[in-house]
Amino acid sequence: MSVLAMSVLGYLLLGVVAGTLAGLFGIGGGLLIVPALVVAFTFQGFAPEVVMHLAIGTSLATIVVTGASSALGHWQRGSIHLPWLMALLPGLMAGAIVGVLVAGQLSGPLLGTLFGLFVLAIAVKMAVGFGAVSRQVTPPPGYAMIIAGGVIGGVSALFGIGGATMAVPWLSRCGASLTRAVGTSAACGVPIALLGAATFIWMGWGHPQLPDWTTGYVMWPAFIAVVMTSVPFARVGVRLAHRLPSHVLRWAFAALLAVVGLKFLLS
Repeated sequence: MSVLAMSVLGYLLLGVVAGTLAGLFGIGGGLLIVPALVVAFTFQGFAPEVVMHLAIGTSLATIVVTGASSALGHWQRGSIHLPWLMALLPGLMAGAIVGVLVAGQLSGPLLGTLFGLFVLAIAVKMAVGFGAVSRQVTPPPGYAMIIAGGVIGGVSALFGIGGATMAVPWLSRCGASLTRAVGTSAACGVPIALLGAATFIWMGWGHPQLPDWTTGYVMWPAFIAVVMTSVPFARVGVRLAHRLPSHVLRWAFAALLAVVGLKFLLS
């Protein structure tokens, strides 16, 4: 089997896992897509200087589609809190653009190290849990939602993730149920990914070390293969989120993230 065929098969399998997790936890799948793409792109011999940025840009592009599918599923089940989504939106959009511009100023190895540290922090957070949820939904002040949106959008675009890793704890702390926090977070990931991917395309446009089949920092064969499987499996994840207890899956996912984070730091 050729390197290209193995890579495409890997992209398809990655889409299955990422899509399921997107629906189950409200994440865009980037916490797995980015490290998996780094391995795949390195295996194909892409220039080390562009591998990390290409993985993040491609991850954000897939999240546009995967996150939209997940968000639609949650919307149909009534688990998206639209007023809070709209309050977060200005910060999410501004933060996404700033996050990508910051990523463009960092070298690939430094960005990889920061990603490893971030993934380890998320693994600890997931193992501990999102924290207690208030019984009464209390709308936070508008300025607080804008600031929170900016932080969520900036960090998410910087590392190529959908935003739920921070949006779910924030919304839960504000009083949303876990189901509604996950659904609203899934919707938050769409504008982050859309603006983030567009900015990565602009920032990497014409880079001499990029391989064929790329537009800026987005690799289209990887994008297409991941989306083909992630979109239908995002719906599977949504159904699981409404039927299964999540504590065992959360612990397993936290363990996987810990391994990924350590791998980035040690390499």
